[in-house]
Amino acid sequence: MAVYDYDVIVLGSGPAGEGAAMNAAKKGRRVAVIESQDSVGGNCTHKGTIPSKALRHSVKQIIEFNTNPMFRDIGEPRWFSFPKVLKRAEKVISNQVMMRTNFYARNRIDLFFGLAEFQDKNTVLVKGTINGDETLRAKNIIIATGSRPYTPEDIDFSHPRIYNSDTILTLSHTPRTLIIYGAGVIGSEYASIFSGLGVKVDLIDSMGRLLSFLDAEISDSLSYHFRNNAVKIRHNEFYEKVVADERGVTLTLKSGKMIRADAFLWCNGRTGNTDMLKLENVGLEANGRGQIEVDDHYRTKVEGMYACGDVIGWPALASAALDQGRAASSDMLNADDFRYINDVPTGIYTIPEISSIGKTEEQLTEECVPYEVGQAFFKDTARAQISGQPIGMLKILFNRETLAILGIHCFGDQASEIVHIGQAIMNQEGEANTINYFVNTTFNYPTMAEAYRVAAIAGLNRIANL
Repeated sequence: MAVYDYDVIVLGSGPAGEGAAMNAAKKGRRVAVIESQDSVGGNCTHKGTIPSKALRHSVKQIIEFNTNPMFRDIGEPRWFSFPKVLKRAEKVISNQVMMRTNFYARNRIDLFFGLAEFQDKNTVLVKGTINGDETLRAKNIIIATGSRPYTPEDIDFSHPRIYNSDTILTLSHTPRTLIIYGAGVIGSEYASIFSGLGVKVDLIDSMGRLLSFLDAEISDSLSYHFRNNAVKIRHNEFYEKVVADERGVTLTLKSGKMIRADAFLWCNGRTGNTDMLKLENVGLEANGRGQIEVDDHYRTKVEGMYACGDVIGWPALASAALDQGRAASSDMLNADDFRYINDVPTGIYTIPEISSIGKTEEQLTEECVPYEVGQAFFKDTARAQISGQPIGMLKILFNRETLAILGIHCFGDQASEIVHIGQAIMNQEGEANTINYFVNTTFNYPTMAEAYRVAAIAGLNRIANL
């Protein structure tokens, strides 16, 4: 059996693993990456972020075509099947894989495709590579194996009508009706995608409010637009059993309700990919959701071993995972560019999309912070009127005494892009991070960014009128 020695071994080639590997390679270390799939990118590229966002983009274009009066000169509204829309996502995935494979080649990082398991804290066995089993050794190891959908044992996920957020990408037809269990970020995004394709969706939420971590006004806006697109949201509900037959799926809820649909999509929680690693051989133990505990430098309790990305839990975002990987490898190599990743914007790719950073109104009220609100509604901005995307708003929360920006919340087209302007100003020092920046800065016209100026003036007017 071949044995190879490295400075750093990274388990996983998703955003966290990629960030860690590239950073270590740039710092002159010899790096090996182990990936359980047959190409790089991890679940982010193959099953999660990239395919779902590519799907969303295609569905959004279909909605625009079918609802824009100008296109009626071309022809009647068109219906598109889920498999047809999925082909667009597959093209994006292949482009991402090719690009990321080149990253590893350029940085002379060795790739091993197989299943990793620990033999000791410095030795990893890679099973099933093209050369058979191979052994890698290194002083430093980073666990970035990501996560997969949590699947309870009392639901038969082998049935052709029952899916999770990974297997839904194998759906070969378009159901007329769909039950989505779990109204978190993933469930809400797929509710948007399928309702946009004309599927009647029942969205089951175990909470009392959709995406309750969001600012309440933003959450309420999403609920309204879901209902406006025939998505039936059922709050405070829990499943009793899920039974499928050759004609459909019946969901029985603990409240006694029974719901019938053509297909069932489970989107309720994720599990860290740690069960095959043989963590016991290095003295590590995952929690009940397969996650590994780390400190604020991404160090596990085993010397020289780090973990980052979805496998450590919050915030479980691709954007944060990439930065966590870079930070973990910097700390491991005693570099001076380490930072703890906590300034992370929320990006939710529903239709319309949502993005936010900072405190919500509810948090500021609870903390007794004297805040005020500035709002700009997209329907009043020229760019949104031109693009035919009038739904949504930008909301700035700021301290009414110091004028410091406390939170940015955006709902509507390009929300995940717009929020970064506010994020940049929030991170400035002193006077530079106040709402006055948006009043005293000239924005291109017409743009969506101009909403910051409109919201800032509206917010300051609230104070002036007192």
